[in-house]
Amino acid sequence: MRDALDRFVEHLQSQVRSSPHTVRAYQRDIAQFLDTVEERTGRGATPADLQVRQVRAHLATMHGKRAPSTMARKLSALRRFGEFLRRQGLVEDNEAALVSNPKRGQRLPVALPVEDVTAMIEAPAEAVAASTVVVPSEVHARRDRAVLEVLYGAGLRVSECVRLDLSHLRWEGDRLLVRVVLGKGGKDRVVPLGRPAAQALREYLELRPRLLRPKSPAEAVFLGNRGGRLSDRQVRYLVERRSITEASARISPHGLRHSFATHLLESGCDLRAIQSMLGHASLSTTQRYTHLSIGRLMDVYEQAHPRARMPRGQGDGSSKG
Repeated sequence: MRDALDRFVEHLQSQVRSSPHTVRAYQRDIAQFLDTVEERTGRGATPADLQVRQVRAHLATMHGKRAPSTMARKLSALRRFGEFLRRQGLVEDNEAALVSNPKRGQRLPVALPVEDVTAMIEAPAEAVAASTVVVPSEVHARRDRAVLEVLYGAGLRVSECVRLDLSHLRWEGDRLLVRVVLGKGGKDRVVPLGRPAAQALREYLELRPRLLRPKSPAEAVFLGNRGGRLSDRQVRYLVERRSITEASARISPHGLRHSFATHLLESGCDLRAIQSMLGHASLSTTQRYTHLSIGRLMDVYEQAHPRARMPRGQGDGSSKG
């Protein structure tokens, strides 16, 4: 069964072209299921163990300990693995597909006010020392500002941001287009970046050579303090720390992505255009942001619709007898 998992991982990487984050998550979720089966049965797991009873028992061990969204992702990994096993002829049916998703509560995405995002981006950077390597404060400040500008300015996922290479940037004067390679779902997309964000990125790139080390990835846009590619964890720490000190709510990098979409929608941007920039495969995913702007929607309606407001003197509850 472990060999089948290795082949499945190879399938995701070479044929499906799933993102590294997705591959790691699926591999971890399936390995956890195999561990649970082996602990329960006292023997090595086999393809035949991927059955409804075993899957439900595995999910039951996480009930109340994991969020419904996490359990749904783990079930999705088992379903994908079950389909792979079926196509490989190792099982007759994909029984994991028969297990229903756990009920998920409606959780609204967090979107910060524009003023909060601005404060996060423009806050002064702290001096940072990593081991014996001391990062010059100016380089650190420019890099952090550029990261925040790109996350918010292009609505990128944190994994997409840290994977950016220099070849993904296309300059057109003071304008910039960012090519996101293999976003979620394995699809490339091109996103415009506003002039302030493009300028912040240009200013960082001028000092980027100071972060280079002999083994630095030559193409990586964002480098860490030791010269390697900036990690997801470092970006999450940056965003969360800035939001704690500068914003009205603590957010993750995904919160900046939510803010990007919400602010575009509130400014009248077409939902299809937002879908394209976010890289959503389905418009229904993008429509989550519409409820955040219902107040703005009512304002626009009342200003634009000819019958939105009653003539003066009507609708005040008075009547003539």
